[in-house]
Amino acid sequence: MAELLDGKKVAEEITARVREKADRLTAAGILPTLAIIRVGEDPGDMSYERGAKKRAEKAGVSVKEFHFSDDACQEELMDTLRQINRDESIHGLLMLRPLPKHLDEAGLCEMLDPAKDVDGITSGSLAGVFMDTGQGYPPCTAEACMAILDHYGVDLKGMKVVVMGRSLVIGKPVAMMVMKRHATITMLHSRTREEDFRAAARDADIIIAAMGRAKAVGSDQLGEDQILIDVGINMDDEGRLCGDIDPDAAESRAKSRTPVPGGVGSVTTAILMKHVVEAAEKV
Repeated sequence: MAELLDGKKVAEEITARVREKADRLTAAGILPTLAIIRVGEDPGDMSYERGAKKRAEKAGVSVKEFHFSDDACQEELMDTLRQINRDESIHGLLMLRPLPKHLDEAGLCEMLDPAKDVDGITSGSLAGVFMDTGQGYPPCTAEACMAILDHYGVDLKGMKVVVMGRSLVIGKPVAMMVMKRHATITMLHSRTREEDFRAAARDADIIIAAMGRAKAVGSDQLGEDQILIDVGINMDDEGRLCGDIDPDAAESRAKSRTPVPGGVGSVTTAILMKHVVEAAEKV
């Protein structure tokens, strides 16, 4: 039976450390504050926002919400971003994405003051990850994967790590972060030949699955005694939350694994609050 890598436990420990820093800042007259921009009423976005607000409350972080209808125009969001950039009481921004297709998401991301980019959405923050300059903040989900591995004492040096997915939100940045720890990286994606995908996945010591496809990774793509980090947040055919990795296959073959829910997602919001407080400390 696979050891469960409990993200909730990791998140609570991070939150406790963040709360201590937030309380000190608040006592000094600086209230760490996160702005949240949400366009529309996507259930996934609303669920993530609720989770972020609950985590913020535990971490001693204030939240300012900016909500827009599905048909909001580019200029409305640009005005709000200018407001957030000017507001010295706001230390970070979470913009729930993807935005509706009629909006220029990339352009809006680049408008954000890099000092307030606590979710790693600007090119400056991503450059910091890829060039290892320490600039900005890495995407929270990517850092959450690393926090779980660190918490459970996984030494990545020399490990064969397979990253499934190549998005800028998780796949590419987490590959760079793992490589920094001297692991050997293989990236798999939707255009990888099926036989190559299966062979590389089976040979991995660690799999980080971030494809966004419910239970796409089954027993034929898993080796024995692997560490499985499942980033996927999907709905299965019965309307239940599930990851990218089939939990039954993972349970019978893996050495350890993160659950969905209760795994990476739990840690992601804790990392977000950590970044907000770090940004407030720099004021």
